[in-house]
Amino acid sequence: MDIRYSCSQRDFRRYTTEETRREFLIETLFVPDEVQAVYSHVDRMVTLGIMPVREKVSIDKGIDIWKNFGTDYFLERREYGMFNVGGPGKVYADDQVYSLEYKDCLYITRGAKSVFFQSDDPAHPAKFYLVSAPAHCSYENRLIRIADAAKKPLGALETSNKRTINQFIHPSVLKTCQLSMGMTVLEPGSVWNTMPAHTHERRMEIYFYFEVPENNVVFHMMGEGQETRHIVMQNEQAVISPSWSIHAGAGTSNYTFIWAMGGENQAFDDMDEIPTTELR
Repeated sequence: MDIRYSCSQRDFRRYTTEETRREFLIETLFVPDEVQAVYSHVDRMVTLGIMPVREKVSIDKGIDIWKNFGTDYFLERREYGMFNVGGPGKVYADDQVYSLEYKDCLYITRGAKSVFFQSDDPAHPAKFYLVSAPAHCSYENRLIRIADAAKKPLGALETSNKRTINQFIHPSVLKTCQLSMGMTVLEPGSVWNTMPAHTHERRMEIYFYFEVPENNVVFHMMGEGQETRHIVMQNEQAVISPSWSIHAGAGTSNYTFIWAMGGENQAFDDMDEIPTTELR
């Protein structure tokens, strides 16, 4: 497990491009039959990528649970949400089995002891993207299809940000301890994932960019509103965004991204907007 420690906005101002990428970018998430995991001490969020091909892969494969979390199993004091961004597959959580198609979402509450992942077809493996947050209470596991997500159309083609926000793990859909997750789909001709740029001091965010066409990239903007930086990201990469950092980005094509948040509240509209003309 890759451990990332917290960075202050004051230190971040002096970071080089290499240091910025090493601190916040998650470049490789999907390796056949392995668990790729990054533990960020920003709100103690864990980002995982699991691509089972020929094995039924356990969530704790290659992870020293006691060393990293001080618990007997991964979800003893955690919850997680996940999306399948590959071929069809299955998730086994204790005595429950869930079948996930492309863009389906699954929430697993605190307390599941045994979790495994499997692809239906090794030639077209599932790609399970997960984010886990600490949890002090338990709710109910739930599979949410893309058709059942709460949809929120926003933006316009004239401003290059026409998009649909699909809220999956969200108070309007189901109860969780603190985790919120959703998927934003940009229309062809739109490239900005959010405008105006904003922060939310009360919670951090992790972005996972996918459906980025070949030979295209996304410029993910971060930093304070008066001290912005960027990270050039490719398909199926994720980025850690602390609460003090703006959340914004633009691609060389339209794309899709999954957002995950954890922190003090789950109020989606609780954000501190920064007028575009005041960015530096």
